[in-house]
Amino acid sequence: MSRGTRRLTTAQALVAFLARQYTERDGVRQRLIEGCFGIFGHGNVAGIGQALLQQPGDLAYHQSRNEQAMVHAAVAYARTKRRLSTLACTTSVGPGATNMVTGAALATVNRLPVLLLPGDTFATRAASPVLQELELPYAADISVNDVFRPVSRFFDRVWRPEQLLSSATQAMRALTDQAETGAVTLALPQDVQAEAWDFPEEFFADRVWHIRRPAPDDASLGAALRLLRGAARPLIVAGGGVVHSDASDALAVFTARTGIPVAVTQAGKAALPHGHPAAVGAVGHTGTTAANALARDADVVIGIGTRWQDFTTASRTLFADPEVRFVNINIAAFDAAKQAGVSVVADARAAIEAFDRELADWQVPHVHRSRAAELAAGWDRVAQAAVDRAHTPLPSQSEIVGAANALMGPRDVVVGAAGSLPGDLHKLWRPADPLGYHVEYGFSCMGYEVAGGLGVKMAAPDREVVVMVGDGSYLMMAQEIATAVADGIKLVIVLVENHGYASIGALSESLGSARFGTNYRYRDAETDRHEGGMLPVDLAANAASLGARVLRATTLPEFRSAFAEALASTETTVVHVETDPGVPSPSSDAWWDVPVAEVSELESTRAARVTYEEAKRGQRPLL
Repeated sequence: MSRGTRRLTTAQALVAFLARQYTERDGVRQRLIEGCFGIFGHGNVAGIGQALLQQPGDLAYHQSRNEQAMVHAAVAYARTKRRLSTLACTTSVGPGATNMVTGAALATVNRLPVLLLPGDTFATRAASPVLQELELPYAADISVNDVFRPVSRFFDRVWRPEQLLSSATQAMRALTDQAETGAVTLALPQDVQAEAWDFPEEFFADRVWHIRRPAPDDASLGAALRLLRGAARPLIVAGGGVVHSDASDALAVFTARTGIPVAVTQAGKAALPHGHPAAVGAVGHTGTTAANALARDADVVIGIGTRWQDFTTASRTLFADPEVRFVNINIAAFDAAKQAGVSVVADARAAIEAFDRELADWQVPHVHRSRAAELAAGWDRVAQAAVDRAHTPLPSQSEIVGAANALMGPRDVVVGAAGSLPGDLHKLWRPADPLGYHVEYGFSCMGYEVAGGLGVKMAAPDREVVVMVGDGSYLMMAQEIATAVADGIKLVIVLVENHGYASIGALSESLGSARFGTNYRYRDAETDRHEGGMLPVDLAANAASLGARVLRATTLPEFRSAFAEALASTETTVVHVETDPGVPSPSSDAWWDVPVAEVSELESTRAARVTYEEAKRGQRPLL
């Protein structure tokens, strides 16, 4: 080794570099890349795999059972760490790499950082075509890893060892940019991973990436304040940016004093604790009637850290006041420019604190504060009735959600992602802690739940983590139960059995499509459709085969007893409970734009089209 350099393979150098990257915010420093998930094959076993083996003190290695799942776990880890720390994921070339694409899309949609290190084909092309290589007659420099480009916030293929110096640095820049973060992909040709080069020692020095809290500029702040001071019926919509920014306490102080009611998105659900005087619950299609009534009447809407998804806006039918104006506070200018109004590009906490200082002499009219409180109390009564309905013979999903919520501690975390459970959780869950509600609803990815719970528990081992998953999502990806068992990571998994895709079934019926293709049944010989008897699938037995302890429940009292036992246990436990999918949660009185066939021979479809056209008339561009 020459003076000032270290002779390492590209993979060894990358692992050593990643181990010395840190973030710092508000004086708190932590590792940016805490460890690495990996599934090995010919594309990375002798490169990244060898480096992780040789340098165990640099990055902790975590085994996984599915490439998509390990990305989900890493993303959940990053969200729990408020985007200040994450995990890397390495795979072989080919299907191992492309299996991560769904996870990459989920990370980027949700603005959550994750580092992906897929193996790639030979840079030298000495043995091409190699196993699992994509050959295209029009472009020799494309591999399957190019599919990561549209779902990554930064992408590079490291063709030479010396390129790692700039590429790795840019990757860290993207991971730590709170406005631009998401999936970051470094495609690593397998021969380059194993190739040695004299890397400069400076490359391995500790580097701290300072996470700024940009304050609002005077012009945009002034415009927003003028708009708010003239408001009679303002409403705050708190999104995930409030939680990522650790701004919940600032929001609680500001809204308690001013009386501005706060509605929450899925990602911002726990931005205020249940019971806070300004909290009016979930907004939008899966929201509460309280928040949605206030949204319809609002004259000024302040979005904080939200990207204004269609569920939040009820497909742009919710904010009905003809003169409604928006103030958008977001660290990303792209999101702040939506729902055109006053764009405030700033950190959520810095902006809330600035608003609080400048509005020290201002409060909402008393009548508005009183109405918000009355509406919130009214929804609480509706929600309580839903979880207390004592439905028989099988409990409703709402009752299961309510029972779990009542038995969990204030710092425990509920995890969900897809199907009907996120809607019920958004409406009915009563959070007490900003990190206590973890529902992935940006991508709403079936299969995220168990892997996501694993990532949350890895990031917060002192919290109980409860995964709530329906049978449809469970069947998509349950393998990480084995990972949790292998590593002694305790999860509580509530497996809700409803014999099909309950959420899409209900949507299908509302659109006149008669729940077609949404039930788990035998194919009927006469109709040639899946309308026969229910499949004899035993998901509880499946969970047990993966190493989990399994408790079965068929009634609500049995579920309460089993769930309490699972919370008290020290091992991963699955509570299997069958529910009645025909019992819906309370209506949100908000619409979601899913087009219905314009012409049809089915009366049910024609009737649904009439309803669709009526709702469509309330849609506004909000430009």
